[in-house]
Amino acid sequence: MTTSTAGHPAVAPPTRPAGVVAVVAHRKKTLGGGLDELRASLVAAGVGRLLWYEVPKSRKAPRKVRKALDQGAELVLVWGGDGTVQRCADALAGSDVPMAILPAGTANLFASNLGIPADLSEAVRIALHGRRRKLDLGRLNGEHFAVMAGAGFDGDLIRDADRRLKGRLGRLAYVWTALRHVRGDLVRTRIRVDGADWFDGEASCVLFGNVGTITGGIPAFDDARPDDGALEIGVSTASGAVDWARTLGRMAAGRSEDSPFVRVTRGRKVRVRFAAPKTYELDGGARGTAERLKVRAVSGALTVCCPAL
Repeated sequence: MTTSTAGHPAVAPPTRPAGVVAVVAHRKKTLGGGLDELRASLVAAGVGRLLWYEVPKSRKAPRKVRKALDQGAELVLVWGGDGTVQRCADALAGSDVPMAILPAGTANLFASNLGIPADLSEAVRIALHGRRRKLDLGRLNGEHFAVMAGAGFDGDLIRDADRRLKGRLGRLAYVWTALRHVRGDLVRTRIRVDGADWFDGEASCVLFGNVGTITGGIPAFDDARPDDGALEIGVSTASGAVDWARTLGRMAAGRSEDSPFVRVTRGRKVRVRFAAPKTYELDGGARGTAERLKVRAVSGALTVCCPAL
């Protein structure tokens, strides 16, 4: 056995590929030489049995993950961006079957936070021979997330940075969309953290972070770790262009807590109540609106293939 940097046990790297390996791929995403190169690489690596599933949309991925598990998959390789990864992580949570990320999306924040490069050959090597880490997930209204979740300004931004805009502009899509939402309305928001009242006032955005770097590559939560059994919780009271320019500037500089419009804390269970329905999102995917959010950290919920220390 080896030990992770946070003291949690990590299974030693395997000496050979798992006997049954599944690929769940968003067929519209690209990386390196594409899915043909991936298949060739896995065959050349000596994978005993390869299960192959391609989906046209990330929301169709969980069904394929469950099918792979039913077929005895010992390792699931996920080809796509954060949306596909989140959907697959939700299906794999609690299964103990490792997930490997092949970062082929517009945004690959979970992969980049874990040090997994957008390089196909290296990502495959990590998938087959990297160390296995037990990592936390967040859970919001019954669905797991790996990077972050949010509501309000953040949810509106994600909802409107549609697939076509992201395809043309990449991460700039979030910046472009943010400029359209800087006048987002404040709404009465009540937040309880681990059973105690923490915030009660007008707010424009609430965030829950499992890792430090969030949407658009912004380092929002300096102390976040995906293996500490807790979530970072942030609330913003910024309400106009000037407020948001100051807030995003502090966040981009890694000094979120210095903003007069931001409060940050840490906890395991969170309850949020809005005076009016707010759009919420998980890992860059909009989910709709809600007046109440029930959020918690799920310790060690997912095993992920990561680079060696």
